[in-house]
Amino acid sequence: MEIKRLNIIITLGLLAIVGILIAQLLWTKQAYNIENQKFNQKVNIALMEVVEKLSGEGTFTENPVQNISNDYYLVNVNNEIHPTVLEYYLKTEFTRFQINTNYVYALYNCRSDRMIYGKYVSPNQKNQKNKEIKFPKHKDLVYYFSISFPDKTTYLISSLRFWYLLTFALIIILIVYVYSIYTIIQQKKFSELQRDFINNMTHEFKTPLSSILLASEALNKQESVKENPKLQTYISIIINQSFKLNDHIEKILNIAKNDASGLSLKPQKITLFPFIQDIAENIQQKNENTTIIIDIPENISIQADEFHFNNIICNILENSIKYCETKPEINIFILKDSKGLYLKFKDNGMGIPAKNLPYIFDKFYRVKTKKSDEVNGFGLGLFYVKKIVQQHQWKISVENNSDQGITTTLFFPS
Repeated sequence: MEIKRLNIIITLGLLAIVGILIAQLLWTKQAYNIENQKFNQKVNIALMEVVEKLSGEGTFTENPVQNISNDYYLVNVNNEIHPTVLEYYLKTEFTRFQINTNYVYALYNCRSDRMIYGKYVSPNQKNQKNKEIKFPKHKDLVYYFSISFPDKTTYLISSLRFWYLLTFALIIILIVYVYSIYTIIQQKKFSELQRDFINNMTHEFKTPLSSILLASEALNKQESVKENPKLQTYISIIINQSFKLNDHIEKILNIAKNDASGLSLKPQKITLFPFIQDIAENIQQKNENTTIIIDIPENISIQADEFHFNNIICNILENSIKYCETKPEINIFILKDSKGLYLKFKDNGMGIPAKNLPYIFDKFYRVKTKKSDEVNGFGLGLFYVKKIVQQHQWKISVENNSDQGITTTLFFPS
């Protein structure tokens, strides 16, 4: 149902953007046509003014200005035209009507029976060109001149640059939207394949692992095994390692499940000192050479899910022990400021290369060192910790100490 709803939302969003883009293109085309009409009207009026000045008012019964093509005009006058006078009136009227684009004009010469004295005129005097330009002759007229606007299209487009910029921006938005949707769909497919693979893999592991545990426990109860210390040691190793492997498999399953449905937290008040002290004592019983020093006031408490917070502390402490090449020593202490509470775990381990620090919370990521090859794991512990921390809306960070080891900080906002 959620996938169907997502597809509907994506489709509606795409249709909306495409619809807006089409409307924008239609509006841009309409705006261009309007600008073209306005330009033609201004040119017609300006040329009428030029004709009146050249021939006198009331001389023509019909419109002397003919729009032969989109950028080509034919203007009929009743008197012989002097080129200098014509150019002066054209410049004057075009400036008055704000026609600020280049144009070319030519006069008809009755004696030579051809169009002569063509000239390219630009509002920018630096670009003005003096050259002969021949226009086609009109057989029905005697005294007339022609005028053409070779840069009319460019001029109209430049006047509508805001519309074209807006259209270009909408096209970019459409491309980004389509690419984002494509990326999301591909990522979703990848996540589903990854989750299915993890689920299938871990379930396939659990069946033989359960058989190994059952067989090992049954074997451990045999009298012949109880009387043989070496066999007891070997079977104990098999059982312990099987339980450890089972814990890893359960962790992978929980992470895959949480990726699909999210974590379910049950926050409650936890007093930090006794809570962490119990965890530290259990860990020290398993690791006799480990020293854990706790410097936390007894009255400090937080709101957290007891089960997941316990896992966070255990993961941090166990990592500090596993990645220590000497006798592990961990200091746990509290700092406070106006922003909130900082719970710090400082160890004397081997540290983490600076280039690897940004990636240590990524799923399946493990720092490539000689020690990490000796320590069993899948690179899921810190990923799980980061996920729980984010779900609680806390923050976690890791930094190398100036002397040795790392300091892991849990931040609880006020």
